[in-house]
Amino acid sequence: MNASHYPGLRVQRQGATAVITLSNPPAHTWTPESLAALAQVVSDLREDRSVRALVLIGEGDKFFSAGADLRQFTPHDDGADKAVAATMAARFGQAFEALADFPGVTIAAINGYAMGGGLECALACDFRIAEAHAVMALPEASVGLLPCAGGTQWLAWMVGESWAKRLILLGERLDAETAQRIGLVDAVVPRGQGLSTALEWAQRVLRQSPAAVRACKRLIQAARGLPPRHTLPAEREAFVALFDGADRAEGVRAFLDKRSPQWSDA
Repeated sequence: MNASHYPGLRVQRQGATAVITLSNPPAHTWTPESLAALAQVVSDLREDRSVRALVLIGEGDKFFSAGADLRQFTPHDDGADKAVAATMAARFGQAFEALADFPGVTIAAINGYAMGGGLECALACDFRIAEAHAVMALPEASVGLLPCAGGTQWLAWMVGESWAKRLILLGERLDAETAQRIGLVDAVVPRGQGLSTALEWAQRVLRQSPAAVRACKRLIQAARGLPPRHTLPAEREAFVALFDGADRAEGVRAFLDKRSPQWSDA
């Protein structure tokens, strides 16, 4: 992949996993260009069915991402700051919703500060692995703003309304241990081991049927907004639909033969 197509990001392939490194020093803040780049790279990778997992990490060991650069929102008499805010909000939505909708598994390796839009990027992923020194917060209300990239929605779904309000309304910061205790992150690892652990988790995805993973992820995320009476029939329909694919037959045969399956994603 040509890195020049993705400003603020570096993209590398490691087998069936794509590693997206946030690279806008010093704090890897988001810009309209880097948000558009994230939406584009996720779209490009989505077209490549050989990519089964995405791992996101910040460059260096201090910041995952500090979110939006507040200097973009410096007040102007002509109202230009509001136009910038509208553009940024739209770009945040496009980028992180594309990330959330990626059909494979997505993992955020939180290797430092994940603030505001940085934490919201991690919230858009399926899994979050935090290094022991990581710090997470949604401080937007302290400057008269609010999390506009999924923070008020995805955070409450993951950790409950009370903890979401503590982070957003009270401005609390979480260390990695507390974040794991409340369910915000899935694992805490020593400093410098976030990427290797995320790659290990991504490797585990390869044991699963690609078609089954896509279907399961879609159903799990649908349960956020729909009552069971709508999603339970869809679950049964998806189960039956998998019988049309070769992977189902291969998976059952491999189990009976006591061998590892060879998925064809068909």
